[in-house]
Amino acid sequence: MEWAEETISRLRELWSEGHSTAEIGRRLGVSKNAVVGKAHRLDLPARPSPIRREGERAPPRVGTPRRLAGPTLPPLSSASLGGTGLSGSGLSGAAGSPPPLAALPPRPPAPVATRPIPAPPRVALAAAPAPRPYGRVITCCWPIGEPGTRSFRFCDAPSVPGKPYCEEHAQKAYVKLKDRREDAA
Repeated sequence: MEWAEETISRLRELWSEGHSTAEIGRRLGVSKNAVVGKAHRLDLPARPSPIRREGERAPPRVGTPRRLAGPTLPPLSSASLGGTGLSGSGLSGAAGSPPPLAALPPRPPAPVATRPIPAPPRVALAAAPAPRPYGRVITCCWPIGEPGTRSFRFCDAPSVPGKPYCEEHAQKAYVKLKDRREDAA
Protein backbone atom coordinates (compact mmCIF):
# COMPACT_ATOMS: atom_id res chain seq x y z
CA MET A 1 0.00 0.00 0.00
CA GLU A 2 1.17 3.48 -0.80
CA TRP A 3 0.98 5.99 2.05
CA ALA A 4 0.74 9.55 0.71
CA GLU A 5 2.00 12.43 2.86
CA GLU A 6 -1.58 13.67 3.26
CA THR A 7 -2.73 10.24 4.52
CA ILE A 8 0.20 10.00 6.93
CA SER A 9 -0.55 13.44 8.40
CA ARG A 10 -4.24 12.47 8.79
CA LEU A 11 -3.11 9.23 10.54
CA ARG A 12 -0.93 11.21 12.94
CA GLU A 13 -3.82 13.59 13.67
CA LEU A 14 -6.37 10.82 14.34
CA TRP A 15 -3.79 8.92 16.41
CA SER A 16 -3.15 11.93 18.63
CA GLU A 17 -6.93 12.43 19.08
CA GLY A 18 -7.05 8.92 20.58
CA HIS A 19 -9.24 7.17 18.03
CA SER A 20 -9.08 3.38 17.89
CA THR A 21 -7.05 1.76 15.15
CA ALA A 22 -10.24 0.30 13.67
CA GLU A 23 -11.85 3.76 13.54
CA ILE A 24 -8.73 5.29 11.99
CA GLY A 25 -8.71 2.52 9.40
CA ARG A 26 -12.37 3.15 8.53
CA ARG A 27 -11.76 6.89 8.11
CA LEU A 28 -8.65 6.35 5.98
CA GLY A 29 -10.08 3.45 3.98
CA VAL A 30 -7.44 0.95 5.09
CA SER A 31 -7.41 -2.05 7.40
CA LYS A 32 -6.83 -1.85 11.14
CA ASN A 33 -3.62 -3.86 10.72
CA ALA A 34 -2.33 -1.40 8.13
CA VAL A 35 -2.87 1.41 10.64
CA VAL A 36 -1.05 -0.51 13.39
CA GLY A 37 1.87 -1.32 11.11
CA LYS A 38 2.25 2.24 9.83
CA ALA A 39 1.99 3.68 13.35
CA HIS A 40 4.73 1.32 14.45
CA ARG A 41 6.96 2.30 11.52
CA LEU A 42 6.31 5.99 12.23
CA ASP A 43 7.23 5.33 15.89
CA LEU A 44 4.02 6.94 17.13
CA PRO A 45 3.51 6.86 20.93
CA ALA A 46 2.05 3.65 22.36
CA ARG A 47 -1.70 3.60 22.94
CA PRO A 48 -3.19 2.78 26.33
CA SER A 49 -4.91 -0.60 26.47
CA PRO A 50 -8.64 -0.29 25.76
CA ILE A 51 -9.25 -3.05 28.33
CA ARG A 52 -7.69 -1.28 31.33
CA ARG A 53 -9.28 1.85 32.72
CA GLU A 54 -7.34 4.99 33.53
CA GLY A 55 -5.63 4.94 36.91
CA GLU A 56 -5.91 1.18 37.14
CA ARG A 57 -2.63 -0.65 37.54
CA ALA A 58 -1.85 -3.74 35.56
CA PRO A 59 -2.15 -6.86 37.71
CA PRO A 60 1.20 -8.45 38.54
CA ARG A 61 2.12 -11.44 36.47
CA VAL A 62 1.78 -14.67 38.36
CA GLY A 63 3.90 -17.70 37.66
CA THR A 64 6.20 -15.96 35.21
CA PRO A 65 9.66 -17.51 35.45
CA ARG A 66 12.42 -15.02 36.07
CA ARG A 67 15.53 -15.00 33.93
CA LEU A 68 18.61 -15.46 36.03
CA ALA A 69 21.44 -13.04 35.49
CA GLY A 70 24.55 -14.61 34.06
CA PRO A 71 25.09 -18.12 32.70
CA THR A 72 22.82 -20.90 33.92
CA LEU A 73 25.25 -23.74 33.19
CA PRO A 74 28.78 -24.21 34.50
CA PRO A 75 31.52 -23.35 32.01
CA LEU A 76 32.89 -26.18 29.88
CA SER A 77 36.36 -27.31 30.73
CA SER A 78 38.46 -30.34 29.99
CA ALA A 79 37.91 -31.53 33.56
CA SER A 80 34.12 -31.37 33.20
CA LEU A 81 34.31 -33.37 29.96
CA GLY A 82 35.68 -36.34 31.82
CA GLY A 83 39.25 -35.91 30.68
CA THR A 84 38.46 -36.67 27.05
CA GLY A 85 40.60 -33.77 25.91
CA LEU A 86 37.91 -31.99 23.88
CA SER A 87 38.72 -28.45 22.93
CA GLY A 88 37.15 -25.80 20.78
CA SER A 89 39.18 -26.81 17.70
CA GLY A 90 38.30 -30.52 17.81
CA LEU A 91 39.63 -33.63 19.44
CA SER A 92 43.05 -33.71 20.95
CA GLY A 93 44.81 -36.80 22.17
CA ALA A 94 43.85 -40.34 21.20
CA ALA A 95 40.73 -40.32 19.04
CA GLY A 96 37.91 -42.37 20.47
CA SER A 97 39.75 -43.29 23.66
CA PRO A 98 37.42 -43.75 26.63
CA PRO A 99 37.73 -41.52 29.67
CA PRO A 100 39.73 -42.89 32.58
CA LEU A 101 37.71 -44.94 35.04
CA ALA A 102 38.36 -42.49 37.85
CA ALA A 103 36.53 -39.75 35.87
CA LEU A 104 33.30 -41.77 35.54
CA PRO A 105 30.68 -41.39 38.26
CA PRO A 106 30.01 -44.55 40.28
CA ARG A 107 27.02 -46.66 39.28
CA PRO A 108 24.16 -46.94 41.73
CA PRO A 109 23.75 -50.42 43.18
CA ALA A 110 21.27 -52.71 41.45
CA PRO A 111 17.97 -53.09 43.32
CA VAL A 112 17.70 -56.31 45.30
CA ALA A 113 14.36 -58.06 45.62
CA THR A 114 13.58 -58.86 49.24
CA ARG A 115 11.10 -61.61 48.42
CA PRO A 116 10.29 -63.49 45.23
CA ILE A 117 7.50 -62.03 43.18
CA PRO A 118 4.98 -64.68 42.13
CA ALA A 119 4.50 -65.11 38.42
CA PRO A 120 1.09 -64.11 37.11
CA PRO A 121 -1.18 -67.05 36.36
CA ARG A 122 -1.07 -68.21 32.77
CA VAL A 123 -4.26 -67.80 30.84
CA ALA A 124 -4.95 -70.02 27.87
CA LEU A 125 -5.32 -67.75 24.87
CA ALA A 126 -7.40 -68.64 21.85
CA ALA A 127 -5.36 -69.30 18.76
CA ALA A 128 -5.08 -66.24 16.58
CA PRO A 129 -6.95 -66.48 13.29
CA ALA A 130 -4.84 -67.23 10.26
CA PRO A 131 -3.80 -64.08 8.41
CA ARG A 132 -5.93 -63.24 5.42
CA PRO A 133 -4.32 -63.19 2.00
CA TYR A 134 -4.04 -59.67 0.64
CA GLY A 135 -7.20 -58.47 -1.10
CA ARG A 136 -9.28 -61.59 -0.43
CA VAL A 137 -12.05 -62.04 2.14
CA ILE A 138 -12.21 -65.57 3.56
CA THR A 139 -15.81 -65.55 4.82
CA CYS A 140 -18.96 -63.83 3.59
CA CYS A 141 -19.56 -60.45 5.21
CA TRP A 142 -23.31 -60.22 4.44
CA PRO A 143 -25.05 -58.71 7.49
CA ILE A 144 -27.83 -60.78 9.04
CA GLY A 145 -30.22 -59.24 11.56
CA GLU A 146 -30.55 -55.75 12.97
CA PRO A 147 -27.28 -53.97 13.81
CA GLY A 148 -26.99 -53.19 17.52
CA THR A 149 -29.02 -56.22 18.64
CA ARG A 150 -27.72 -59.45 20.11
CA SER A 151 -28.96 -61.47 17.13
CA PHE A 152 -26.90 -59.42 14.63
CA ARG A 153 -24.14 -61.37 12.87
CA PHE A 154 -22.46 -61.87 9.51
CA CYS A 155 -22.84 -64.81 7.19
CA ASP A 156 -19.89 -67.15 7.76
CA ALA A 157 -20.07 -69.06 4.49
CA PRO A 158 -16.89 -69.15 2.37
CA SER A 159 -16.73 -66.16 0.05
CA VAL A 160 -16.41 -66.25 -3.72
CA PRO A 161 -12.80 -65.52 -4.76
CA GLY A 162 -12.44 -61.79 -5.48
CA LYS A 163 -15.76 -60.91 -3.82
CA PRO A 164 -16.70 -60.26 -0.18
CA TYR A 165 -19.83 -62.44 -0.33
CA CYS A 166 -20.71 -66.13 -0.63
CA GLU A 167 -22.35 -67.43 -3.81
CA GLU A 168 -25.93 -66.86 -2.54
CA HIS A 169 -25.35 -63.31 -1.31
CA ALA A 170 -23.19 -62.37 -4.32
CA GLN A 171 -26.21 -63.13 -6.56
CA LYS A 172 -28.30 -60.69 -4.48
CA ALA A 173 -25.61 -58.02 -4.30
CA TYR A 174 -24.42 -58.05 -7.91
CA VAL A 175 -27.54 -57.65 -10.06
CA LYS A 176 -27.03 -56.98 -13.74
CA LEU A 177 -28.43 -53.72 -15.09
CA LYS A 178 -30.63 -55.61 -17.57
CA ASP A 179 -32.28 -57.55 -14.73
CA ARG A 180 -33.17 -54.33 -12.90
CA ARG A 181 -35.00 -53.00 -15.94
CA GLU A 182 -37.03 -56.21 -16.23
CA ASP A 183 -37.99 -56.03 -12.53
CA ALA A 184 -39.20 -52.44 -12.93
CA ALA A 185 -41.52 -53.32 -15.85
